[in-house]
Amino acid sequence: MINYNPKEWFTFIFRLHKADTVRKLFPMFIALSIYSAIVAWLELEVWKMSDKSELKNITLMYGLLGFVISLLLVFRTNTAYDRWWEGRRQWGALVNSSRNLAIKIQAILPLENKADREFFKVMIPNFAYGLKNHLRKTYVHDEMEAIPGQEPLHTDISKHVPNQLSQLIMTKTMDLYRSGQLSGDQLIVLNNELQSFADVCGACERIKNTPIPFSYSVFIKKFIFFYVMSMPFGYVFSLGYLIIPMIVFVFFVLASLELIAEEIEDPFGKDANDLPLDSICSNIRLHVSELL
Repeated sequence: MINYNPKEWFTFIFRLHKADTVRKLFPMFIALSIYSAIVAWLELEVWKMSDKSELKNITLMYGLLGFVISLLLVFRTNTAYDRWWEGRRQWGALVNSSRNLAIKIQAILPLENKADREFFKVMIPNFAYGLKNHLRKTYVHDEMEAIPGQEPLHTDISKHVPNQLSQLIMTKTMDLYRSGQLSGDQLIVLNNELQSFADVCGACERIKNTPIPFSYSVFIKKFIFFYVMSMPFGYVFSLGYLIIPMIVFVFFVLASLELIAEEIEDPFGKDANDLPLDSICSNIRLHVSELL
């Protein structure tokens, strides 16, 4: 995720970064420039069409279609941002649940019970890292800490890793209850945080595995393509060869909105505008270590 000062907006005009849509769309800019130049040359130099040509009236259509495409793109970007923000809310809930669970464990388990405290100190952050890698469909073994005095943690990456980690935490909690180190009331106090781990995981999987409907996404791309490709035929009579930069700019605005929506609708990856999951997991490990 890119950290920036939103008040220094003037510097953004001249700032380029790897997620900038100009870089991604530049080949299309070249192709559209050539296409627009050919259309303008054919209509003005080869066919020598006059301002009275019926093709000039095609510009009347763009006033209506421009309003329609703006509504579609606004809905598209708002839907994508809702997914991005919902992902941030879920990871914020995971941060809070991890802290609350560590605070309660610290208050409930006595200081001399170091082994059990160390278990939660290690496993709570491990769940965050496991969920991050699960959403990214990767597995970084070095991020999973081992419990002191025990063998390195081994999870079956062919199965649901967050479920395995959550099960280990729940099993340990129930062992403490059966051994009498936790009372029934204390177990109830811990239940909300323990349950929230699975709830956050399920909500993130819902965002990850449910993209924007295919037909809707395809329709917007086709709409933008035909909207831009047909513009030179009508506007060339009033703009001449200035139609070339105009077409490029219109395509830049419309396609950039679609690219931005595509990038942020899956907020758990490694793109420049995705959520800072690595730093969130590091903060969870730091805060839990401080508490326990």
